[in-house]
Amino acid sequence: RGASDEAPRVRGGWAAIALLGFRRAFAGSLRGAASSRALSFAGVGVDLDLSKLLAKMPSNNSENAGSSGSGYDFDVIVVGGGSGGLACAKRCAKHGKKVTLLDYVKPSPYGTKWGLGGTCVNVGCIPKKLMHYGAILGESAGDARSLGWTKFGKEEGKDHPTHDWETLVMSVQNYVRSINFGYRTELREQSVEYKNEFGVFVDDHTIECTNKRGEKSTITGEHIVFAPGGRPRYLGVPGDEELCITSDDIFSLQKSPGKTLVVGASYIALECAGFLTAFGYDTYVMARSIFLRGFDQEVAEHIGSYMERHGTKMIRRCVPVEFEKVEDESDPNHGMIACTYKNLDFEFETTEYFDTVLLAVGRTACTDVNLEAAGVELNPKTGKVLVDEYDKTSAGNIYAIGDAVDTRQELTPVAIKSGERLADRLFGGRPDYKMDYLEMPTTVFTPLEYGCVGMSEELAKETYGEDKLEVYHSFLRPLEWKTNQEFYDLKKGIEHREDNTCFFKLITLKEENERVVGLHYVGPNAGEVVQGFAVAVKLGATKADFDDTVGIHPTVAEEFT
Repeated sequence: RGASDEAPRVRGGWAAIALLGFRRAFAGSLRGAASSRALSFAGVGVDLDLSKLLAKMPSNNSENAGSSGSGYDFDVIVVGGGSGGLACAKRCAKHGKKVTLLDYVKPSPYGTKWGLGGTCVNVGCIPKKLMHYGAILGESAGDARSLGWTKFGKEEGKDHPTHDWETLVMSVQNYVRSINFGYRTELREQSVEYKNEFGVFVDDHTIECTNKRGEKSTITGEHIVFAPGGRPRYLGVPGDEELCITSDDIFSLQKSPGKTLVVGASYIALECAGFLTAFGYDTYVMARSIFLRGFDQEVAEHIGSYMERHGTKMIRRCVPVEFEKVEDESDPNHGMIACTYKNLDFEFETTEYFDTVLLAVGRTACTDVNLEAAGVELNPKTGKVLVDEYDKTSAGNIYAIGDAVDTRQELTPVAIKSGERLADRLFGGRPDYKMDYLEMPTTVFTPLEYGCVGMSEELAKETYGEDKLEVYHSFLRPLEWKTNQEFYDLKKGIEHREDNTCFFKLITLKEENERVVGLHYVGPNAGEVVQGFAVAVKLGATKADFDDTVGIHPTVAEEFT
């Protein structure tokens, strides 16, 4: 369901409990269990409109619901209901301020829309990680079999699991919608006024809001926090918006994607290509240049090579020039998408046919909201908002956080902390509580996961000079993989995972006692491994500190010690 849809209706025993006044029990159960249209519980036939119930629920912060006391309608207007906007709105409300949050999702060209929570919850981190996890489960079948598990089902004489796309999408979307509802409940409990409306700036204190019926109103705020996020970019070639999908669409795609072309070499492109390959789909990646721009390139090539060996087909140094639907019923490719693409080195063109084309060629900040009327300056090259170290824009009372901000990492935890610290600076008596945007840890959830914190080798060389660095490498194969002598991709058996699959890299600065300025890990559970090491890097750990630490055995992470 999209954010503009009517509130879902509930059938179930918990609804009856809610009617007896147990608001917290009801809201808590809904937060963890809401589904696409209704919550299903056996044996009870209560039909309850959630919007009416929420309206009757008392708020935990009802003292914030009155006048702002500033002469404006609100102390704070937050534009954008993603991770950063939600975090900032809730923190401002906890400081006793009157807050409203605007969030509106324009349907994608494919027609996809979603609820409160922004990119991460709806079309990013959460559904991506669940699909990635589903892919890993299938790929682990060989490991399980070698350790005594059987009864995986038979297909073409082989004992391995089969995958159902529709079940995957239903499970993922049910969980996502439960989070959407949980966010709305939280805002209600904390007296943040939620408006499912599109906001456009009138001036630096005024926003014009348009609801789903096209009705307009204006609101004013003493402070405005701009956190609109971004949306996938299209190529601008014939047929791309009409025939292609993006990451906005793949996680709720109702039919299995079939033979798929993923255009792009970003982390989004490789992550999606990875789980599609693992689910058994014939998957191609078309990259115009390098993999994972901005990441360590030695690691990026290691990941690309691994994916290619394990079934993902790579089309390098090529770009699409046209997409066309095959309409001729006599054509064996009827109903497919004809992608004509050009080789950048030799200039020749080729046409290939696909059931689905997924574009992952970058993102565009959602800044087309008349920001100039408010005096907010943008970087003309990126279209993103320019801010100072305190997230303040060129308009003194307007702040910006998240993916729409120039030079900031497009990461959910960064947006959340930025939003919380902004609220604490404004209203919590901590005027210098700013963000440190250096040494941010992150993980790429490709089939072989990649986690890192600090600099890539390329950036370290550019910053310090190659002669100032000492770089350490190591390879290994996890214990958990060593009993399995075959590796499945669901359709055909291919070579088991190589002995030197996992990769470790420490980049150190010689003149500072080999202080670690970059840590890179490729292997299972990369996010869990790197999160702890991020603390060490943040605190200035040296190679000697790593060497002096006793490792936990048997783990892959002990290779760093």
